[in-house]
Amino acid sequence: QGNLGRAHYMPGDTLLVGIHLDPPFVIKDTGGYSGASIDLWERMAEELGITFEYEEFSDVVGIIRALDYNELDLSINPMANSPSRLERFQISQPFINSSIGVATTTNSRSQFQMFINNFFSRDFLNVVLLLLIILTSFGTILWFVERRKNKYQFRPGIRGLFDGLWWAAVTMTTVGYGDKAPKTHMGKAIAIVWMFTAVIIISSFTATIASTLTVNTLESNINDLEDLQTIERIGVVGASNGELFTMQQGMDPYLVYRTPLQALRALSRKDIDVIIHDKTALGYLIHTHQLEEKANLLPLTFSKQYRSFIMPKAHPYFDQVNKELITQIQSIGWIETLRKYSLYEE
Repeated sequence: QGNLGRAHYMPGDTLLVGIHLDPPFVIKDTGGYSGASIDLWERMAEELGITFEYEEFSDVVGIIRALDYNELDLSINPMANSPSRLERFQISQPFINSSIGVATTTNSRSQFQMFINNFFSRDFLNVVLLLLIILTSFGTILWFVERRKNKYQFRPGIRGLFDGLWWAAVTMTTVGYGDKAPKTHMGKAIAIVWMFTAVIIISSFTATIASTLTVNTLESNINDLEDLQTIERIGVVGASNGELFTMQQGMDPYLVYRTPLQALRALSRKDIDVIIHDKTALGYLIHTHQLEEKANLLPLTFSKQYRSFIMPKAHPYFDQVNKELITQIQSIGWIETLRKYSLYEE
C-alpha cells in the first residue's frame, strides 16, 4: 500500500511512483528505466531531495485505479488532462503536448506487380464471370429463337451457342461486324432489348473493372476523419487514448494489442491496415526500430491534448512537485532531454 494510506504522511518518506511502459516517455531495458518522463522526474527528485520507488503497471487503467485508492503518490507517464481527472486528482503543469496519430502500411511492391496481382484477384474474376453469364444468357436466348429460321448464322447444337455468345459480345461492344444478325421478328425484338441493356451495363462494367484493377494499386489516401472511418482493419493498443478515440468516433477496432510495438509489427506484416495511437510514440518506435520501409506515419493529428503528472487529491508534496516541474521544463536540460528522445521540434 502507498504512503497516503497512512494516517500521517511524514516528510522523508519514500514516494511510490507509478509508471507503465510507454516509449519514448518510459522505456525499460537491462539497465533499468529510461525515457523522457523518467529523466525529467529523476532530475526533479534530485533537486527536491525526494526518495522514491517505481511501481510498474501494465496500462494506464491500473495506475488511475491505484491513484484513486491512494496506493500511489504520483504518476509520471504523460497523462491526458480531462474534466473528470481534474475533479478526482491533482493535475500538474502540462509538460508535453501530444495527439492521436495514424500509421499505415507502406507499399513496397511495384505498380506492375500490384496490377498483375489485382488482375487475378477474386474481385476482378467475379466481375468477369458475371459479364460472361449475362452475355451467355442473351446469346442463348437469341440462338434458341433463331436456330430454325436462321440456321446458317445460328447453327444447330453447341456451335450455335457459341454463335449466340459471339453475337451478344459484338453487339454489346458496338463493334458491329454484321456477320450474325437476327432475322425473325422475335429475334429482332430481343436484339433491341439487348442493345439498350448493353448500353446501360457496359459503362457500369467498364468502371467496375477499371476500379478493381487500379484502386488497390494506390496507397491509402487518408486525409481526414471521414476517410479514417472507412478503414475496416484498424489496430489499437488496449486501454490507450487511441482505443478511447476510436470508440468515441464510432469505429470498431479490428485487433487490440498490448503494446504499440506489437501493433507496429502486425502492421508491417499487413495483419492490419492502420494503427491509431499516440503520434509521438508511433514516430519514436518507427524510427528506433527501423520500420520506415514498412510503416508510414501520416501527417494527421486528432484529439490534441496537454499531458501532465497526476497525484491524489490533497497530496502534501503536490505544490513542491508542480513548482519544480515548471522549473525543469523551462530549463536547457529539458530541451536536451527532448532532443535525446527525438521529441524536440525546432
